Amino acid sequence: MPKLIRITTVPISLKLLLTGQMKYMMEQGWEVIMVSAEGREVDQAVKNEGVRHEVIPFTRKITPLHDLKCIWQLIQFFKREKPDIVHTHTPKAGLLGMIAANLAGVKIRIHTLAGIPAMAAEGNKKNLLESVEKWTYSNATEVWPNSEGLRKFVIQNELCPENKLRIIGKGSSNGVDLEKFNRESLKENHLVAATMRIMPGEDEFIILSVGRLVKDKGIEELVSAFLNSKIVNRSKLVLLGAFEQDLDPLSPETIQTIQDHPRIIQIDWSDHVAHYLALSDVLVHPSHREGFPNVLLEAGAMQVPVICSDIIGNSDIITQQITGLIFPVKDTAVLKEALEFAFVKREKMDHYAANLYRKVEENYDRKAIQKEIFSNYQRLINAAKTTE
Repeated sequence: MPKLIRITTVPISLKLLLTGQMKYMMEQGWEVIMVSAEGREVDQAVKNEGVRHEVIPFTRKITPLHDLKCIWQLIQFFKREKPDIVHTHTPKAGLLGMIAANLAGVKIRIHTLAGIPAMAAEGNKKNLLESVEKWTYSNATEVWPNSEGLRKFVIQNELCPENKLRIIGKGSSNGVDLEKFNRESLKENHLVAATMRIMPGEDEFIILSVGRLVKDKGIEELVSAFLNSKIVNRSKLVLLGAFEQDLDPLSPETIQTIQDHPRIIQIDWSDHVAHYLALSDVLVHPSHREGFPNVLLEAGAMQVPVICSDIIGNSDIITQQITGLIFPVKDTAVLKEALEFAFVKREKMDHYAANLYRKVEENYDRKAIQKEIFSNYQRLINAAKTTE
């Protein structure tokens, strides 16, 4: 029985980003172990996936001494478990997991690349973060960028040899659950709860953003564009995500505005994103950097029109005025115009949403993505056997 270890920095990634992957591999007859830092999502991830979880106390910050301790713990863990494959996801887990797996002699070491923090950094921090990416890739036997845009970026910036890179399907780390993100399968009680949180007025235009409330998700530009738009008094901006003030904080002024403005609603988080999408007229994703954003696939599956920034990941999914609207990253003025366009040209936006739905249904069904991931695991296992 092959043994697979999947590693993310924090357990919410196991619960949300990799939903169902570990369970699928287990159902194919594999032994699967999940690894992450401790967190409240651990129990739910174990329940959902039906596999074992081990705690390694990763941090998301730069903590060299602590990171060395984590590498040592991982090496001992790998030597004890003797996995056939170690597969990491998220930057810190990727760096430490790939180094430790290499030092422990694990033959198949995969890192899924779902965004590069260096893209949004500057100066010395950018150089450090690029070095971290190179260390991660050099210790991996394969690197799986989750979009074509990311693959090209890695090659152009000489972060990794091209022969190590492989994209699963058309991209994405886990596809989208077309059964869950389906208007026909929504639970009425969750829909009522979401409605009560938003309290949409008659004919109000609901603008939704999903994700952490941090600077590099473009929240400051979105709030400014909304407040300066001609539609502010006929709309509501719903921010579905928690503040994260320790890593990439929003300005105090933006936070105060979010908390005080009567037409901005902030909701810490919900596992019922589909229900908030169902109540929305447009999904806005103004991020400064991405890998391959799941929320755009989810909006596509729910046939919700999309406005997004012109960055890698977003532009892998959205084509301007075909499957959505794209604005220059950090350009508040153009984002404001896009919001106003979406308000006035609703039939056009619905047409773009219908095109996006067809694209998502054809290329990003979660079941197909997970099947292809497993097929690549088997390819690597078979190749390793022939070289023994």
